[in-house]
Amino acid sequence: MERPIETRSAVPEDRAGIAAMLGRAFVEDPVFGYIFSDKETRQRQLPRLFALMLGSDLKAGYGMVAGDGEAVTLWRPPGRARVGWCEMLASAPALVQALGGSLVRALRASAAVEAHFPAEPFHYLHIAGCDPAAQGRGLGGAAIIAGLAAAPRGVPIYLETATEANLGLYQHFGFVVTDSWRVPDGPPLWSMCRRAK
Repeated sequence: MERPIETRSAVPEDRAGIAAMLGRAFVEDPVFGYIFSDKETRQRQLPRLFALMLGSDLKAGYGMVAGDGEAVTLWRPPGRARVGWCEMLASAPALVQALGGSLVRALRASAAVEAHFPAEPFHYLHIAGCDPAAQGRGLGGAAIIAGLAAAPRGVPIYLETATEANLGLYQHFGFVVTDSWRVPDGPPLWSMCRRAK
């Protein structure tokens, strides 16, 4: 009998390890490929960018880690999906360093994502990633299940994905496609929502 996959809350001390893992997990992601068109640059910069995103998400919400850090989900509660201006200004130097010449494309992608947020309050599955070397073992699903269990009741849960192959995974957990759209001059994305429980 297989042992159940262990999950736990992410903590700030996880930052470097999770950021490195997410850098590997998203190196072929269409949105990050749009932001960093050069793969070597993408491989180098993604861990820096994810370290910033992880710090922000843990301040605003929570993260769930599966296994030994091979998978993670990062969640933002209702009203906290957008990063506030004060936080943006405080992190601007680090953000510019992480994005470099890709800043304009990153802002364009971010604006497109925010433009498609639901009008009603929602809980946000901001990031879900699994180390490519650990895929197929249920770790990503375990991190999603743990995050859903911690989500507030009574509000829908929203996510977007640029990877069409991920739609079936999220549908398995009760999400349905609510829209498809495109970053201007960039990749298509799908909005998905899970109804309030």
